[in-house]
Amino acid sequence: MEVVPDDYALIEDRLHHYVDDGFVFIFTTGGTGLTPDDVTPEATRAVIERDAPGFAEAMRREGQRHTVHGILTRGVAGTAGRTLIVNFPGSPRAVEQLFPVLAPTLAHVAQTLRGQSDHGRQGGR
Repeated sequence: MEVVPDDYALIEDRLHHYVDDGFVFIFTTGGTGLTPDDVTPEATRAVIERDAPGFAEAMRREGQRHTVHGILTRGVAGTAGRTLIVNFPGSPRAVEQLFPVLAPTLAHVAQTLRGQSDHGRQGGR
């Protein structure tokens, strides 16, 4: 775990660092709101190579079940190399509510990112 200030270049640098170190997952918290210094989604977009919008969509949908403010998060998700990056809202309570939505998929995501799944192979099921 690392605490990083709301600084676009620093967030982007740290994300690249963890991708280069081979992390399978990077979960960020905070910086996804509407204030001018909420730049985490923009820094994440600069790092990701492929969007994985279903994660953010599912989190926003679940967030709205808990609060009308769930629609305010601008978090994104995607892959860089063999790493999945997901932006969570900054509220610890929101993370507790939203992580269980993603958790059931993470083992499969890790296998897929590491090429240890038949998913996507010709004839594989």
